[in-house]
Amino acid sequence: MPTAVWTGTISFGLVAVPVKLTPATKSRDVSFNQLEAGTSSRIRYRRVSEQSGEEVTTDQIVKGYEIEKGRYVIVEKEELDSLAPKASHTIDIEDFVDITDIDPLYFDSPYYVMVDEKAAKPYKLLVDAMTELGKVAIGRVVIRAKERLVAIRPLNGMLCVETMRYADEIVDPATLGLPEDEIELTEREVTMAHQLVEALSDEFDATKYHDEYREQLLALIDKKAAGEEIVATEPVEAPAKVLDLMAALEASLQRAGTDGEEQAEESAAEAAPKKKRAPRKKSA
Repeated sequence: MPTAVWTGTISFGLVAVPVKLTPATKSRDVSFNQLEAGTSSRIRYRRVSEQSGEEVTTDQIVKGYEIEKGRYVIVEKEELDSLAPKASHTIDIEDFVDITDIDPLYFDSPYYVMVDEKAAKPYKLLVDAMTELGKVAIGRVVIRAKERLVAIRPLNGMLCVETMRYADEIVDPATLGLPEDEIELTEREVTMAHQLVEALSDEFDATKYHDEYREQLLALIDKKAAGEEIVATEPVEAPAKVLDLMAALEASLQRAGTDGEEQAEESAAEAAPKKKRAPRKKSA
């Protein structure tokens, strides 16, 4: 069972539910160590002063906030400790909001909410009520000495806590310098775009998508560990093409329709009963 990162209670009204939070995701990134070429000796990093070039011990290091180039404000450990949020073992629900009101941009890291058997009834009561009403609970929790805004949402019959980004952490699209002039689209372009989206629409199945780079990288590592010689090939860049929107839409629609017809024909062929072949007559 995954290790709990937080233990406490979720409180709404006068009801308190004892719970534990466990990570809902795990990183599958392939990590490398830096080695010295020829010796495969690990490369270690040391804290070195820019001014003297000498190594600095941990007790000689302080925290500084750069207010302008080369100018810092030193903040002492005691000052940081006095501002640190006090550890809390309660998530007090402040509001219930509609799930459709929260843009996915605000979600950060998900945690499963595990509950003890003794508190299973109020836990299920909260899950069912939020599911039927389409609500998400907003609260705060201190995880790893940092206070986080969280959204508690029902997920497949249980609760999931999503740590959230604050509003000032979201980049305003208006600051990106996007074209301000309205782009005129023809009715035919809009119609074809709708047809293409509908032709490519399907139910979401997360298992059909794979990290192909990671799979190829692990396969490469396995081959090299087994002693196989690897010959690297230079990637060939395709020449840049000038986009003809209508031609691209027409070609995409034709391809989507062809793929759909081929899949239908294959399915029909697999479903149809196979006829027995008549024996061939021998020629005189």
